[in-house]
Amino acid sequence: LREELERRLRDLGIATDTAEHPQVFTVEEMMPHVQHMKGAHTKNLFLKDKKKKGFWLVTVLHNRQVNLNELAKKLGLGSGNLRFAEENAMLEKLQVGQGCATPLALFCDQGDVSLVLDAALLEGGHEKVYFHPLTNSATTGLSPDDFLKFVRSTGHDPILLHFD
Repeated sequence: LREELERRLRDLGIATDTAEHPQVFTVEEMMPHVQHMKGAHTKNLFLKDKKKKGFWLVTVLHNRQVNLNELAKKLGLGSGNLRFAEENAMLEKLQVGQGCATPLALFCDQGDVSLVLDAALLEGGHEKVYFHPLTNSATTGLSPDDFLKFVRSTGHDPILLHFD
């Protein structure tokens, strides 16, 4: 699957910068391995809406705290309706497991997952934004414009939110 991602990025003319590292499951575990990579590192939350059964991939700057109730209100879902989705749902929708949530997996989605992006990733003047390339033993960087180009190529139009 990672090779398919790399092929898709190449086909779109997107240059990437990837670092291999030990498997990590949290941002805290990841940062020592990637701190030499300048730009915006990310944290990804795979959530579900308990009422409508929709799925949300929320991608924010790595050091953001995300209040699920506030996020649900911003998305018009009503407080208390967002929860972390089970790993099997992420495996089904994005074909990645725990610790591997990434918007780079959106090409696997059949239109069930909505992407919520921290506006600071695109508006912060970052040279690169970083994500796992479908595995939590590597980190891939691409320009914010190329990232948006990739996301749109998967048929997803991201919802930009300000988390400040």
